[in-house]
Amino acid sequence: MNHKPPSTLTKIVPDTSVLIRGALSRDIESGKLKHARIIIPKAVVDELQSQASRHRGIGVAGLEEIKKIRALGVEHDISVEFVGVRPTLEEIQLAKKGRIDAIIRDVAAKENATLVTADYIQALVAQAEGVAVDHIPQIIPEKIKLEDFFTKDTQSVHLKVGVPPMAKRGKPGAVELVQLSKTPMEEGNLKAIINEIGAKARADDDSFIEMERGGAMVIQLGDFRVVVTRQPLSEALELTVVRPIAKPSLADYHLTPELRKRIGDVAQGTLIAGSPGAGKSSFATAVAEELASHGKIVKTFEHPRDLQVGKDITQYGPLEGNWEKTADILLLVRPDYTIFDEIRRTHDFRVFADLRLAGVGMIGVIHATDPVSAVQRFIGRIELGIIPHVIDTIIYIDGGKVTKVYILNFLVKVPSGMTEADLARPVVEVRDMESNTLEYEIYTFGEENVMVPVGKEKKKSGVQALAAERIAEELEQYDRNAEVEVLDDHNAIVRVANDRIGRVVGTKGSTIQALEKRLGIHISVEPKNPTLKAPIEFEVRESGAYISILVDNEYSGRMIDVYHKDDYIFSPLVGGDGQIAIRKKSETGKRVLRALASKKLRVLA
Repeated sequence: MNHKPPSTLTKIVPDTSVLIRGALSRDIESGKLKHARIIIPKAVVDELQSQASRHRGIGVAGLEEIKKIRALGVEHDISVEFVGVRPTLEEIQLAKKGRIDAIIRDVAAKENATLVTADYIQALVAQAEGVAVDHIPQIIPEKIKLEDFFTKDTQSVHLKVGVPPMAKRGKPGAVELVQLSKTPMEEGNLKAIINEIGAKARADDDSFIEMERGGAMVIQLGDFRVVVTRQPLSEALELTVVRPIAKPSLADYHLTPELRKRIGDVAQGTLIAGSPGAGKSSFATAVAEELASHGKIVKTFEHPRDLQVGKDITQYGPLEGNWEKTADILLLVRPDYTIFDEIRRTHDFRVFADLRLAGVGMIGVIHATDPVSAVQRFIGRIELGIIPHVIDTIIYIDGGKVTKVYILNFLVKVPSGMTEADLARPVVEVRDMESNTLEYEIYTFGEENVMVPVGKEKKKSGVQALAAERIAEELEQYDRNAEVEVLDDHNAIVRVANDRIGRVVGTKGSTIQALEKRLGIHISVEPKNPTLKAPIEFEVRESGAYISILVDNEYSGRMIDVYHKDDYIFSPLVGGDGQIAIRKKSETGKRVLRALASKKLRVLA
């Protein structure tokens, strides 16, 4: 099946593989092909149209090649005609199983023409069927045009139609965007580069097309990760190529002995976090290589697969587009550790958690602007109590260096800043590994999971801000303009319009008591504009933990004002028995007791 001079061919039938690579137009332009009759099966046109309609580049390239052949044919005495029947919908759906290729061979046999193909299998089948065939193997240059844009320190190259070529150069943490040329990229030149990349990906054993969908294509070309976008995804044709510039070992990061021991022996659920370009994938690669060198079976979950790991580490992609199916296979393989590169979607978080809970050591790579953001991205996606069983270590990378390490613990306790024993709840502690300092706590506050900073300066503002926000949300249905003042972590004052106090307090204080129970904080209700009323007679009684103010039953169901001389204390709603009960240890109770002690307690109605 050696390639013979095209000039000896009188009738030829090209298949899709030849058309999408532009082989015929090149032979016509060079003068190798002339005085010929090119017969294009209608099945080929329909197949290319189907590909182009799905915004796949090979379909567009094939149709443009047919258009170019017809234009060149006039000058070189070459006729182009379309023959055969159009394939049915079923035949188009069976194209991947060879149905369209069979139709093309049938046309070549019927026309007594030579089949021209770049597909080795197609040529082999044609020979077996006795069809004349000319196999044109794909010629891949040792160096493609794309490599001209790269230097030793180039991390990525960005090419877009109408924009000068750009590149990012430097080391992680010190990257500079450089303009490579003043001349804007032309569409023809960019298409030629993309076609050359696609051709090499199909022929090179170390390269493959990772994904091709409407308007987007991802190719792994050796060390290069190539992303091509076109309309409708992007308004213009664009090519982005990323390449790792270094492959450091774990020793290059100068980790503490405690952290190295934790990575290899203690940690079973680790997150490697950092901003884009910070060096997360490089660190993940170093960790994978380190674990493998110590006799661990290591696999990776990647889409696209771009970690530069050794041959002893198998790189998995989503099986039939689904990570769950890959996870099922992984559990049969029984690895010690799995590197999950780029956890982004909710589905990714759940698969990561399922594998970890199944007993697989998991190391996830995740985008995060700071260390705690990595944990926050799990909150709401999996149950709060499960998080420490899924993640026990967070390693934050910045500028290619490990700058922070957190460890997570789970226990039941009273959160920092709270003192009431009945406020104990499940808490996730986030501690700095080096100093063992507690820096954050994650727990349920009201109906939400919150992460609260812990520390002398942060504790008070964090808890109180959350409390004020939650109280304001709860009171919105009663008074949209309610004012909330949080006195400390256990007491707050809300000020509402005078005519809304009864609704906020509720019958016998039921509404405000329910709110206090939900939020774990005592709340005093005051009018925004208290008015001085006439003094009335009252009695004060003490009973256990409570102090009671008793007034005449005629005031039952009405709001009264309580003062310490001229200082306003609160405006309670009088109960049906003319009684107002106040807890002694509450802030309001303490103020009432001080007024009683000074004999300056006043009640007005």
